[in-house]
Amino acid sequence: MLPIFLLSLLFFIVTLPLIAQDEEAIKAIIAKETSAFMNVDYKGWADTWLKVPYAYRTYSDATTSTYSEGWDELNKTFAEYFKTAHPANAEITTDWIQIKIYGNGAYVRFTQKMKDGIDLEETIQMRVLEKIDGKWKIVCLVAIARSVSNQ
Repeated sequence: MLPIFLLSLLFFIVTLPLIAQDEEAIKAIIAKETSAFMNVDYKGWADTWLKVPYAYRTYSDATTSTYSEGWDELNKTFAEYFKTAHPANAEITTDWIQIKIYGNGAYVRFTQKMKDGIDLEETIQMRVLEKIDGKWKIVCLVAIARSVSNQ
């Protein structure tokens, strides 16, 4: 009985730092995606996505809902945005709710507040990521605005 306990304890001690590294890498890729999108950096934004037919992105607020299915459609949908948009000067804060890692996959939930000097937007967001060749990439993004208000 004791050897099983010791093996379990050793496994926990060895894997805990790896899980923490993955969690930090996941947070970093999500932050990179948000930053690249807000700063109109197509190359940086595209680098955060896994370019697969099952990639998916949806956004909803009080006025609209949009979605794109598959990397080709997602890329095409945002091509115009990256050609015409201007960088946003916004303060973004993220409150991490849950990061669940399962093998080479991860499920992440968080809230994000974006303050741009005019409005405050708060969204509840979810990401699904896959780890390919040691790098985390986004395969699914869901964002729903919870509130939009004047400052």
